[in-house]
Amino acid sequence: MAYPRFLGRSLAAISVILSEEFGVDFTTAALERMRLSLFEAFRLNLKCMPGVAACLESLEIPFCVASSSQLERIRLVLRITGLLHHFEPFIYSATMVAAGKPAPDLFLHVAQVMHTAPEHCLVIEVSPAGVDAALRAGMHVFAFLGGSHAAGPAHLSAVEALAPEQIFSDMRLLPQLVKQPCPPRKVF
Repeated sequence: MAYPRFLGRSLAAISVILSEEFGVDFTTAALERMRLSLFEAFRLNLKCMPGVAACLESLEIPFCVASSSQLERIRLVLRITGLLHHFEPFIYSATMVAAGKPAPDLFLHVAQVMHTAPEHCLVIEVSPAGVDAALRAGMHVFAFLGGSHAAGPAHLSAVEALAPEQIFSDMRLLPQLVKQPCPPRKVF
């Protein structure tokens, strides 16, 4: 139940749901222990996905990170995988807006900061909450299902039900996919 419900959402949003619906409240100390444990697991096991670095180097359009994670975690992950230099300083977190994914707030904030109309933005998303947020922002969205997070038919079904413009699982395909014209996207 937790995986499909919480994937792609911020820890703050997850904490609120756990408290309101299940009466589970985390202390600040407990959240800090979880964060430190996760960071250690990243340091020991996290690897860059094949094709991502080459993909980023070949993109001819501006790009950024817009994640539900906290800035510290985003930068750590990018540093460990050797990708930080591709994104810095264009790194955005749900902590910068009132409501995280699936609300469109983060994507709309990023579009404004990057001086791009939402309908001219393309979001590459890994979670149903993120696909939903991008669509609600009136943006084009491709769903990337090549990570271990996307294993299993339930994840694919949840993403397909949202009807992103593309679903792909090999990051090496992205440079070619972004060259294809996207139809105009209307905000709804």
